[in-house]
Amino acid sequence: MALLQTSLIWVVYAVVIAILLAIASVFIYVYQTPRDRSPSVTLTCIIAITSLLATVLLLPVDVALISSTTSSRLGRRKDWATQDTVDNITFSLTIIYYILYSLDALLCLLVIPFTYFWYEEYDEVASETGEQTVGQRLWGSFKYTLSFIAIVVILFLVGFFVPVSKDKVGMDLDYFKRLLTENHGERALTFALGLLMTLGICLYVLYTSVGLALFPISLIKTAPSISSPTLRASTVRQLEANQERLRQLEGRCGGNPELLSSKDRRELDTLTREERTLIRRQRLVDEAQGEGRSWLMRAWFKIEAIFRPFKLLGGLLLLLIAFVTWVSMLLTAIDKAKNSVCKHRCGYILGHINVFNPVNWALVQSAKVFPVDYAIFSVLVLLLFCSSVAGISVVGIRFLWIRIFQIRKGHTSPQALLLATAMLMLIILALNYSISMVLAPQYATFGPQTFCDRAPRTLLEQPDCSNHKALIKPCSELAENPAAQRVCTPSVVSTFLNRVTLNFPFFGVVFFWAQFFFLGLYLVVFVTSLFRSPRLDERQLDEDAEEAEEEGLLANTGRRFNATWQDITGRADRNSSEN
Repeated sequence: MALLQTSLIWVVYAVVIAILLAIASVFIYVYQTPRDRSPSVTLTCIIAITSLLATVLLLPVDVALISSTTSSRLGRRKDWATQDTVDNITFSLTIIYYILYSLDALLCLLVIPFTYFWYEEYDEVASETGEQTVGQRLWGSFKYTLSFIAIVVILFLVGFFVPVSKDKVGMDLDYFKRLLTENHGERALTFALGLLMTLGICLYVLYTSVGLALFPISLIKTAPSISSPTLRASTVRQLEANQERLRQLEGRCGGNPELLSSKDRRELDTLTREERTLIRRQRLVDEAQGEGRSWLMRAWFKIEAIFRPFKLLGGLLLLLIAFVTWVSMLLTAIDKAKNSVCKHRCGYILGHINVFNPVNWALVQSAKVFPVDYAIFSVLVLLLFCSSVAGISVVGIRFLWIRIFQIRKGHTSPQALLLATAMLMLIILALNYSISMVLAPQYATFGPQTFCDRAPRTLLEQPDCSNHKALIKPCSELAENPAAQRVCTPSVVSTFLNRVTLNFPFFGVVFFWAQFFFLGLYLVVFVTSLFRSPRLDERQLDEDAEEAEEEGLLANTGRRFNATWQDITGRADRNSSEN
């Protein structure tokens, strides 16, 4: 039974990895520009995003495997769950986490920079004439990557030798004593991960908070009231009439507008501006229908059209989820500020939940029936991931106030795609902390595990609470009952993240206060977006979005279902095009 349950958990994780691979592939393919694709850039971005999401989504597997060793109904370990068995499970999970975290760090600090320089080193003319060889390009890329290799070496050396303070107030409990790292190699990885998460938390505050506020609203506002085929037919007809009238006026004046009356000159200027608008509109409609693109992109546009009627409902649902997520994070942040074991001295570690947290409660209750919690957790992770992408699209890749690259569907250059992927990797590392330690701390640490708060008659005997349900309590770090320490097993990821904040409290302080900045920025952007669409840079707005807004492609919900059907079939309604 135990083997079957464990196998089922890993099978679900394998299926999720396959889905993540598909999601990352579609994401990269949709956003990159079709005219300038690079196989090395595409492959690197897909692997990087899949690896990071796989790291975050290993948490429900971690919780499920640890929780499978106990009976939450009886508050005791199952008969097969000996200490050696539990140790083997945690050891296997630890190895997998170390592999994934090391892979994430290498991808972010070495592979992505090397791929960036590899793409920049390519000279099409020199390659065709034979003046640039693969070896020269390889050396040029490696030469620029040496600085990143030096950064990695310095990080691990600092983490290897930096002293760890053992003077921790309130660290009398065995759980916290075990978090203090003695192994220098493990300390180096812990320090490197903490530093990367610190960089990621800054991007997380700026981009994810903005995206979380705007992403649900964008779904609500982007359902067109008129279909692309109908709009295209109407635009073609208007453009033909416009150009015919222009030809008449130009023929009358012989190419010299000065010969026309003032009334005709005003009409000529109006028709010229209208012609430019109609040409832009026709181009936008062609792009919306996938004209001139691959069959995969055309299929993607058809799928978007099929699900367009659900955008309004989905946007409202995501708006509710985002608000509940914000409330849950606020409650835990306040709980940490008020009830942390030793405040800033240990990175605001929270011993146990003191305030009701709706997201944490939902995950703990659903964890009793795997994989329901996995589905809820995956929705949360994908919502925050999509919000991060939306935030990067709105704000752009910037150095201070200067926009370097812009992220747009079908218009993102390979360099911008690599930088955006690196930013997303750092953001997802920050998400890993935020979800585990702020959004759902009880779920991420112990899951649905409980213990029987009753003294056993002997040291080897497990206490029996089968007739005393009131004595069954949820596991927590502060449970001093020996039975709790014998039954409750913290998840591997919570141990690792708490180890970062306890051994290096500075990281924990940064992570803690960053949550309040995240919550505050989300609230400002959300309230602002209710009254108008926020434009962080009026001079560098997305041209296509501005044109689409001006030309009425984004409108009210009056005829969405009819428009969607015409987009799917690709045929304009005759009555609509004639009116």
